[in-house]
Amino acid sequence: MKRTRFGSRDRLSRDAAELQRLATGLSESGGKLEDGYWEAQLADVVDNLLKNGAEDDINTALDRLFEANPPAHDELADMVESRAETNRFEAQGEAYDVQLFAAPVLAWSRFSIPASTLPKSTLLALHVQLGAHVFGGDARVALADFLFSPDQLPRSFCDTWQLTKLLGEAALAGKHLGIDTTGMAETNRFLSDVRYIVGAIAVPRGKPLFRWNEKDGNKEAALKEWLKQGSPNIEPLLTGCAWQPLLPDSYHAACRNADRLSRPYSVKASVAFLQSMLGLMPADIRAVVGPCYDRRMEEYRVGLGPTTGDEVYHGIVWPLLGAEDEATDAAGEIEAVLREAGVKDVLFLDHHFPMEFCDDCGAPLFPNREAELVHAEMPEQPAATSQVLH
Repeated sequence: MKRTRFGSRDRLSRDAAELQRLATGLSESGGKLEDGYWEAQLADVVDNLLKNGAEDDINTALDRLFEANPPAHDELADMVESRAETNRFEAQGEAYDVQLFAAPVLAWSRFSIPASTLPKSTLLALHVQLGAHVFGGDARVALADFLFSPDQLPRSFCDTWQLTKLLGEAALAGKHLGIDTTGMAETNRFLSDVRYIVGAIAVPRGKPLFRWNEKDGNKEAALKEWLKQGSPNIEPLLTGCAWQPLLPDSYHAACRNADRLSRPYSVKASVAFLQSMLGLMPADIRAVVGPCYDRRMEEYRVGLGPTTGDEVYHGIVWPLLGAEDEATDAAGEIEAVLREAGVKDVLFLDHHFPMEFCDDCGAPLFPNREAELVHAEMPEQPAATSQVLH
C-alpha cells in the first residue's frame, strides 16, 4: 500500500537512491555473472537497512521504482523479501543458513476462528511432524508458540527480519520461541480466514532445506504426509471450524499461496454457510459478480442471495493479487468455483463499481441483480448474524 509522505520524507535519502541504482543495474543485467555482481551489492545494502530498521528507505525506493521502473521494482522487492526471511549464523564452527517459513491453514466457522498461544504438547508434536515430512533431514526446527491471524503477522520487512533472527537463534539452540502477546493486534472477524503456524529452520550450508529438495522427495508427497500426520495436531486448535492445511513453505511464498487459495475457499465456505444457516441449497442461490475500481480494477465483489428475490445475504471479496489485472480471467475462475460449489445462477455485471463501504460499520457493499451496491444482510432468524467473507 502506498504511503503518503510529507516534507523531508519526500526527498530521496542516500540509501534509498543506492537501492534504486543497484536494483536498476540488476534489472538491466545481461548475464548470470553480472547478476551475481549486482545481487551481492544489493544484498549488502538491504541487509544493513533491515538490521538498522530503515523501513522508510526501503519503502521509498520501492514506491519510486514501482512508478518509474517496474522491472527494477520487482528485483528490489524480491531481494528485500529474500533477505528479510533468511539469515546466516555460525554455530560451533559450522555455517548455517536460516529460512523463515509459514504453514498456512484455511478455515471457516459460524463462530470466531481462534488465534491463540499453542500448547506445549501441540508445539512439540508439530515440531516432530514438520521435521519428519516437510524439511530436510539436517534441518533444525523452531516454532513460534502462537497461531497467527493475518493481522498479527509481522507488519514490515524489518519486523520480519527480526523474527527470522530470533527464530533462527532458537532453532540453533534447540528451543522454540515464546511470543509476547502484549499489544498484539486484534483479529478481524471473518467467516473465512487464514491462520499461520510460523517458524524457522537452520540448515548446515549446502544441505537441503525442504523434503522436496532431497533426491527421493517431492512436494505432493510432502503435502500428503503433512495432511495425514499434521492434521490431528491442528484439529484441537480450530474447534468449531472447517479447515484445510496448506503446504508449509518459505514465508513469503507460503503467504502468497494462502492469499491465492483463500479466494476459492471463501466462495465454497460462503455457499456452505448459507446452506447450514438457512437451509438454502446451492441450486437456490443466485451469485451476482461485479468488478470494483479505484484508479484501476482492484477486486471482484460477489453478492449471494436467493434466486427468488433481490436480497444479498452474504458477500465475498475476491481481490486481484500480484500482477493480476482486468485482462486476467479471474471472472472465469470465480464462475468455475461457484459452479463447482453447486451454484447455477451466476450473473456477471458489465459495470464499473466504485470501492464503496458502509458508512456505519465499514463493511464492503456488494452488487445485487439490479446493479446496485448494497449491504449484505442475513434474514431475521435466531442465532444468525451478518458476517462478511474475507
